Amino acid sequence: MNRVATIALTALAPISWGSTYVVASELLPPDRPLFTGAMRALPAGLLLIALSRTLPKGAWWWKSAVLGTLNIGAFFPLLFLAAYRLPGGVAAVLGAAGPLFVVGLAALLLGERARLRHVLAAVVAAFGVSMVVLTAEAELDLIGVIAGIVSSASMGAGTVMTKRWGRPEGVGPLAVTGWQLTAGGLVIIPIAALVEGAPPALDGKAFLGYGYMMLINTGAAYVLWFRGIGKLSATSVTLLGPLSPLTAAVIGWAALGQALTPIQLVGMAIAFGATVFGQLPGRADRASAARAVATPEEPFSSPEATDRNVSMDLSNAEMRR
Repeated sequence: MNRVATIALTALAPISWGSTYVVASELLPPDRPLFTGAMRALPAGLLLIALSRTLPKGAWWWKSAVLGTLNIGAFFPLLFLAAYRLPGGVAAVLGAAGPLFVVGLAALLLGERARLRHVLAAVVAAFGVSMVVLTAEAELDLIGVIAGIVSSASMGAGTVMTKRWGRPEGVGPLAVTGWQLTAGGLVIIPIAALVEGAPPALDGKAFLGYGYMMLINTGAAYVLWFRGIGKLSATSVTLLGPLSPLTAAVIGWAALGQALTPIQLVGMAIAFGATVFGQLPGRADRASAARAVATPEEPFSSPEATDRNVSMDLSNAEMRR
């Protein structure tokens, strides 16, 4: 599979995450973001493990726990805390700045050169997202800002470490994704029980919403995301993250009748352009593509493995009720 097709498939993950807000607001019980996070992660993880029929061995028990905590278990609660403490789209902007963490960590831990075009793409994309989601009355809350920054750092560290550790020889992406989602879900459950109490009663709409979240929005999306990390640089993958808030804005306009102002449209164009610019291949990417032709399926276990962005667009104030 060529690089463009790999990027397109990987991009489906943040695009799917952009649908989280409309599903949560229209189908799921209100004020239960942590329960929703657990319902997204744990059933999807167990299903993927059942389909792959593969459990971790040796060091992969603790590696899966670390990666699952960084990518899911810590990321979700911190993201939701930022969303509750910060108004408007501040949390989404902090999430859109996540690629900057990955650029730095990838240079430090993976030896990926921190290219100026990647830094510019990350900064411009975050600026474009801010034009789409920020409101004039947005104010900052110290705890919320810290939570937002740490959530982005957690996801960035998870992306880079998934890339660094790869996956065990002979183990497919379904199994590795299942291990991480299961570990992350197990981390979230006690936090959700402590903060939100007993699970809410579920109706037909909730089952439909959670079914979509589990199968498409989480299970399939994270398989594509981690697969992309195995084939692309960590920086290239994380620069796809801004597609999530952009997708959420488009869905809000199309499905919920939310207006898009000219400034927001310009911001969407800027963020999308920066995302595309960040995917343009450099000399190292062309060399990797040439090697991939000689070896079509580079194993995920190479030191190259796992972004949305925020897994949920939390720019709308309704998510913070």
